[in-house]
Amino acid sequence: MTVQLNHTIVSAHDKKASARFLADLLGLEVSPQYGPFVPVEIPNGVTLDYMDSPGDITPQHYAFLVSETDFDTIFTRIRAAGLTYWADPFHSRPGEINHNDGGRGTYFEDPNGHNLEILTRPYGSGAA
Repeated sequence: MTVQLNHTIVSAHDKKASARFLADLLGLEVSPQYGPFVPVEIPNGVTLDYMDSPGDITPQHYAFLVSETDFDTIFTRIRAAGLTYWADPFHSRPGEINHNDGGRGTYFEDPNGHNLEILTRPYGSGAA
């Protein structure tokens, strides 16, 4: 059996602005609205479907595996946008990146408080 993640719904206070935020940082496109959703397709075919949600939003975690070159480009965008970033998911090491598994990674928040991560090596794939 082949199982693949196709899409997930991302709660947002402003679905269009939130989709644009992610797409701009990652260098992706915002797809046309589909029903109540504004999708951002990741190159592996998975879409993050942004949906307006009233009230409080429970923050979720979304991690994006990127190449070393893409990390440099995205990290430059994060800093240019003046975003706070952390080396860890608990946000105890601000202004740092990590070197987990011999790669690089960092965490930052989207406008809804979702914890976003870019990393160049999957967890458990390399040196400590």
